[in-house]
Amino acid sequence: MESIGCQCIEESYKELEPFIAQYAGQQAALITVLHKIQETLGFVPYDLQVKVADTLEVPLSEVYGVITFYAFFSLKPKGKYNVSVCKGTACYVRGAPKILTALEKELGIKPGDTTDDGNFSLEVVYCLGACGLSPVMTVNKDVHARLKQERIPKILARYS
Repeated sequence: MESIGCQCIEESYKELEPFIAQYAGQQAALITVLHKIQETLGFVPYDLQVKVADTLEVPLSEVYGVITFYAFFSLKPKGKYNVSVCKGTACYVRGAPKILTALEKELGIKPGDTTDDGNFSLEVVYCLGACGLSPVMTVNKDVHARLKQERIPKILARYS
């Protein structure tokens, strides 16, 4: 089992088992089932990937492919605060790489990782739909626009 609180994850697994079972043999339900797991646990652990593959009669490689293709799904537990940095064209041109470097330095992690304390996850996205406010990042659903490297520590401190 993953290390996000044994009792909590065991209860979540019990909740997920009948949900997954109701889609036995239904390959078309793959995204629906993965969505429920992601929503419940905050990520899709390997043992549940195997269970989904077996139950839905889908190759494990297809389950993994869907999880890694869609940004909504995660293979690792995400932090309490998910930091998303836009590297779309407008944000990139206006300094997103410098913002990402400042975040990596401040948080001590790379995109796709979570801080050891479980507070922050960092990810790169390619459009947050706020090109006129670039460079942009979000912390959960809070949008931070027209970013400068020097503002990063103060922004993160709001969430600590």
